[in-house]
Amino acid sequence: MNFTAEKSLNRLADTIWNDIKSIFIILFSLRKKKPNSKKHLGPLSPYGLRHWNPRKNISELAPGYFSLVMATGIVSIAAHNYHFTFIAHGLLYFNIAAYLWLVILTAMRFIMYWERGVADFFNLNKSPGFLSFVAGSAVLGSQFTLIWSHYGLGIIMYFLSVCTWVFLIYTFFTVITIAENKPYFTKSINGLWLLIIVATQSIAVLGILLVQHFGYHAQAVLFFSLLLFLCGCMFYIIIITFITFRMSFFDLTAHEFAPSYWINMGATAISVLAGSLLISNAQNWDFLISILPFLKGFTLLYWAIGTWWIPFIVIMGIWRTVLKHLPLKYHPLYWSMVFPLGMYTVCTSEMATALNLPFLEKIPAVFVYIAIGSWIVAFIGMLGYYIKHPVFKEGYP
Repeated sequence: MNFTAEKSLNRLADTIWNDIKSIFIILFSLRKKKPNSKKHLGPLSPYGLRHWNPRKNISELAPGYFSLVMATGIVSIAAHNYHFTFIAHGLLYFNIAAYLWLVILTAMRFIMYWERGVADFFNLNKSPGFLSFVAGSAVLGSQFTLIWSHYGLGIIMYFLSVCTWVFLIYTFFTVITIAENKPYFTKSINGLWLLIIVATQSIAVLGILLVQHFGYHAQAVLFFSLLLFLCGCMFYIIIITFITFRMSFFDLTAHEFAPSYWINMGATAISVLAGSLLISNAQNWDFLISILPFLKGFTLLYWAIGTWWIPFIVIMGIWRTVLKHLPLKYHPLYWSMVFPLGMYTVCTSEMATALNLPFLEKIPAVFVYIAIGSWIVAFIGMLGYYIKHPVFKEGYP
């Protein structure tokens, strides 16, 4: 073989070898890279505890996170009513810690990231969530009153709830009225708007529970609770009309049907509780006796509406998760699903007593287990979220 032929063969071999290397480089470059596990460690993991930057959690704190306090409080009261003493007291201690922690985080958010807090307040999709603070404060006050019989703390929480309700409710309605470039109807209205009713009725409930401890002002407190009850009922008629119209005549994706739509039922349940307590306290004020037929009819009406919502929301939940394959992942809004279940338990039991319908007692006797079970599931989901969810990310400023 002459030198020229040998040189040509060497060039051909080099070309083939280079082509093979190029193919392998391309194949290896297409191989899926393993994600950096550090990005998927939460603040409760060893790595997360060493490197956790709390600024992100504070700046992105959901306005409606006090629904955790609402849900825990009403499940605790339901457990107390059915003599689950250990659970009732344990949830009360947990709720105190959760409430104080959320108050601190919310205050820090408005101090450190005030522009984000203000932006959320002017966001019609998020701003109703701030009313969860009112409802959470009132429910915690109800816990102090019913479980601990500590009426002093209950009165403090009552006045705190009233003051924040006056500020938030009128600021909210002023903002949505004078706002310019308002978002499209379907982008603003959702189940969170029903927190307007829940916050209003929660103050009415706490006021009635404490009425015997206001002395000469007892009738004034009952009158104020009656006004709140009536306002809450009217708010529900207006807002649920908008929500039903939005659900029925506009496209609704599985993602948009959030757990907050359970408040469709929760808002009626707390209205039933307020009405039932007014009926039970009618002997303390002659005026309530004169309107007892109205109170009984209206209370039963709202219980019927709330009961109707339960199967529909369950069906929609199956559609959302099973048919539309939307995975169940923890979100603070899931506490908005736990709260109505606990409230339905308490309100049905109270209404059965107030209206002398003992056969209805079988319903809350079952629902109390559903409420406690749903709280446990949501709590486990929250723990799993903070252990596995990537709340810490490299490069976060």
